[in-house]
Amino acid sequence: MAKDPQTPLDEELQRAEQGAEPQDEPLEGQLDEADAAEDAAADAEAMADPEAEILAAKVEELEQALSDARDQAMRAAAEAQNVRRRAEQDVEKARKFALEKFVKELLPVVDSLEKALESMGEDASEAHREGVSMTLKLQLDVLAKFGVESVEPQGEPFDPQYHEAMAMVPNAEVEPNTVIDVMQKGYLLNGRLVRPAMVVVSQAAG
Repeated sequence: MAKDPQTPLDEELQRAEQGAEPQDEPLEGQLDEADAAEDAAADAEAMADPEAEILAAKVEELEQALSDARDQAMRAAAEAQNVRRRAEQDVEKARKFALEKFVKELLPVVDSLEKALESMGEDASEAHREGVSMTLKLQLDVLAKFGVESVEPQGEPFDPQYHEAMAMVPNAEVEPNTVIDVMQKGYLLNGRLVRPAMVVVSQAAG
């Protein structure tokens, strides 16, 4: 008996039945290979983690060592600069004040010339007076050339850093602690005291 010719609907149903047929199951060997690959990947990842931690620790250690070395280098450079600055200051001080002892030895000569000029009476010749005056001026000019200056605080407030009080005298005409007489001039060498001025200081009248 011949089959009835299939209608389009029959063909569509037949194709649907073929598509719904179960697919072949994967073979057992393929499953084993997939599991083995996953296990190997997990093992590799587990082994890589400790190595990464070790490398990270070494990097951190090296970075800390580099930071410490940089700090030490900066401190060493700063210390070297301080040493150089102190050495320069010491040299400058030595240059400025090397003549201090020599100046102290010359000051009595200046004092003597000043006293000689003050004590000259009427009988002293003009040539003699002029000679002493010129010698004194020459001496003071030489001292000034090397940074020596006199301290003459007449009428100024008493300053214990630069003045040495030889006496206190009551005086109502001036403020207390005022220098009313300079018995001996003081001297500075480049701003540093070489000899204090010997002075008489006023005090309040009783």
